[in-house]
Amino acid sequence: MARIAGVDLPREKRVEVGLTYIYGIGINLSKKILEATKVDPDTRVKDLTEDQVATIRDYIEKNGIPVEGTLRSKIQMNIKGLQDIGCYRGIRHRKHLPVRGQRSKQNARTAKGGVRKTVSHSKKKDK
Repeated sequence: MARIAGVDLPREKRVEVGLTYIYGIGINLSKKILEATKVDPDTRVKDLTEDQVATIRDYIEKNGIPVEGTLRSKIQMNIKGLQDIGCYRGIRHRKHLPVRGQRSKQNARTAKGGVRKTVSHSKKKDK
């Protein structure tokens, strides 16, 4: 089983796709890593040798590619910095609203969180 950056890669997937299971590595970076380490992208993860796994692991570490925990903490520190200086994006993050210009009148359920609560009007009583 190939374990890179603390993530078990799925055994039946191609290496090119399997590397994308690591947080911070997309398909383009995966292709670049495999090209630099001279590993065939069409091989399955289960068919990788220990040497190939080690070269991929070393390439990620030596080139300083932020993955998993370091990348998550870096992103959180950037958001905290925006909140500390009180800029518009930081305020939107603090209020749990969309940050990148999306409208929030109709949608933004994911950002606002929870289920919308409808407020109904009461019937007027006859006098």
